[in-house]
Amino acid sequence: MGKFEDFGLSKTLEKSILNMGFVSPTPIQEQSIPIALEGKDILGSAQTGTGKTGAFSIPLIQKLMRDESAAALILTPTRELAKQVLDVIDKLLFGQNAINIACLIGGEQITKQLKQLKRRPRVIVGTPGRINDHIERKSVKLNNIKYLVLDETDRMLDMGFGVQIDRILKHVPRVRQTLMYSATLPEQIVKLSRKYLISPERISVGKSNVVATNIENEVIKIKNEDKYQLLLEQLEKREGTVLIFVKTKHGTVKMAKNLSHDHFMSEPLNGNLRQNKRDKVMRKFREKKFRIMVATDIAARGLDVPHIEHVINYDLPQLAEDYIHRLGRTGRAKANGSAATFVSSKEMSKWNEIERMLDPSIKRLSVKNNSNSSKNKKKSLRNKSKLSNSKSGRSSPDVSSRSSRFSNRNNNRDFQLDKSSNYKKKKRVGEDIIERDNETSTSFSNKKRLKNKTFNSRDNKKNRSFKLNNSKSGSPSKSKSKKRKSISSLSKKKPNKNFSKRNKKII
Repeated sequence: MGKFEDFGLSKTLEKSILNMGFVSPTPIQEQSIPIALEGKDILGSAQTGTGKTGAFSIPLIQKLMRDESAAALILTPTRELAKQVLDVIDKLLFGQNAINIACLIGGEQITKQLKQLKRRPRVIVGTPGRINDHIERKSVKLNNIKYLVLDETDRMLDMGFGVQIDRILKHVPRVRQTLMYSATLPEQIVKLSRKYLISPERISVGKSNVVATNIENEVIKIKNEDKYQLLLEQLEKREGTVLIFVKTKHGTVKMAKNLSHDHFMSEPLNGNLRQNKRDKVMRKFREKKFRIMVATDIAARGLDVPHIEHVINYDLPQLAEDYIHRLGRTGRAKANGSAATFVSSKEMSKWNEIERMLDPSIKRLSVKNNSNSSKNKKKSLRNKSKLSNSKSGRSSPDVSSRSSRFSNRNNNRDFQLDKSSNYKKKKRVGEDIIERDNETSTSFSNKKRLKNKTFNSRDNKKNRSFKLNNSKSGSPSKSKSKKRKSISSLSKKKPNKNFSKRNKKII
């Protein structure tokens, strides 16, 4: 099919498609729209920037126009992607007030969303977390949902939304049409499709784990401390809008400040920003009010800005699959794009994972040069060592040298044995000396004990004789004892010095 008119769409929908500037459908749209209009479940995969949003939104609106009692639910992993899907559906519904829309995402006031839900929307677009919040509040009912769309399913599973999706689908009728789309189809999604889809039609356009051919990608191996200087050089060379990917949220703010300080106007985009601030940054970037945007992987999916010409991976992504999504932000709608990836020594393990996933079609100019230079350095060092050995008269390691080394080892062992035998002899001599010292010390101690015994025996005899004499003579009288005490007390008392001094002064 060459045109949208061949799908049998309503005239109002065809007009809105033409107003959006779409003339002919993309391959994923050409294959999925007829199957979706038939009412079958779809498991679709295609590269980023190939029109997956239009592939499920066009047949969805066509069905809602035919069935006034039906409603649709679209789940997305990020707020940006939800906003983008909402904008596409809003443009397709141009001039049709019969179908209301609600956007349920985090970071926005719930009061605003409650007003949208009071209008009984027939299209609900949102993230799993906020939709579950409304289900717990009982502010949203999903009884009339007949069409369910899971967009970027692999990303939702990576972000841990699997449990929340299960909770949402418990409130959705089992009799429904489910469309599941993703840029990649790992084993987890295939298992999930068996759980949620009923005999789905598998649609795959192009290879999912390959960078688009219209994107020139360059991989640069560099030290981590030299990255920023290389970034400045790359920004001076490149013309047009640039999207820089950084690992952390704090890194986006820091990088944007540094670039602005170096006369490169830039703005950060991360998950810590409020939704109104994020919308403001995206609006300015689309209007080309600044040239460079520094973002985390939050912008790797769902960011549809056609004028992005360059993508720079300052840091590698945590997941290898996000590498494809990052590069997919440029080269949108069959336009040409370019990308540069910085790889430091610390990130080589991550880069190896990405290489395993990708086909060997990436240019590795700098990596090859570095590897060749390292090989040449090793060869030159080997040659230098050979030359130095030949000049000094050292022969190459052969059998004779090995035998000499072995003999030296034996000699060393003999020397060690001699040392140990001498040590043992010394030890024995020392033990004999210690034994003699012990003998002398014991004899000396015995002599002391004998002397002490003799002295003790003499003292005991004296004490006994003294007691006997006292018993014979009798105890002394009380008067004599009192006299003795008084004499001893007088002898103990000391004369008063102050008193003697005073007496001298008076005299």
